[in-house]
Amino acid sequence: MKLALALGTALALPLVIALPSQAENPAQVQQLLTTNLCAGCDLSGADLTQAHLIGADLSGANLSGANLTEANLEGADLSGANLEGANLSQAFLTNALLNNAVLDDANLTEARIYFAEVAGSSWLNANLTGTEIVGTPISIGGD
Repeated sequence: MKLALALGTALALPLVIALPSQAENPAQVQQLLTTNLCAGCDLSGADLTQAHLIGADLSGANLSGANLTEANLEGADLSGANLEGANLSQAFLTNALLNNAVLDDANLTEARIYFAEVAGSSWLNANLTGTEIVGTPISIGGD
């Protein structure tokens, strides 16, 4: 009996370790979706696909690895937010505040970035393939 339990535990342990984990705080995800206010929240790894976050306060939030595919972030405050490795493909970022935000390794494929504020933000290795950038001072490539 003990041998069977030990064997079962040994076989199941790699499966538990291999399971993906989400770091986001479910209560904070719900808070964001309900109130549009989540400054400083931990939303890392959160699935916010097609979320309507118009004018949301996400300043200082941790959105690393979050899925914001097709999210509407028009007028959202993402100042100082960590968006490292986030998926913002086809996201709408008109008038968004991205000052001092980290977008390193973020996927912004086919996103629309119009008249966004980006002073002090970091875009190392961000994927901007097919992204429409209008009235936003983002430099691409070179020194």
